[in-house]
Amino acid sequence: MPTESLDLIRGTLDVLILKSLSDGPQHGYGVGRWIREETEGELQIEEGALYPALHRLENRKWVSSSWGLTENNRRAKYYRMTAKGKKHLNAEVERWTRYANAVGRILHPARQASR
Repeated sequence: MPTESLDLIRGTLDVLILKSLSDGPQHGYGVGRWIREETEGELQIEEGALYPALHRLENRKWVSSSWGLTENNRRAKYYRMTAKGKKHLNAEVERWTRYANAVGRILHPARQASR
């Protein structure tokens, strides 16, 4: 594993947060932990980026929030993806897949020749 973590491409954080909420509500710390674990530590979201992004998504009506208790009995704000957020996530997944495939064709042209 590389010694330095990867930087996020602009616009990626919103998609990662929405994807983290696709299996159900989570508090902010849980969202950050999920991203770190799913990327095997390659992406680590700082609180200074995570919470403003969660608030931005809430303002766009892509997530809603409510207060609840964590597994440690601490009060925390839980975020849930809305129907509007799910629609946005689906569109972004399609767009990112197309983007990754296009870049892959440039970075790995030999793979295309074998098809």
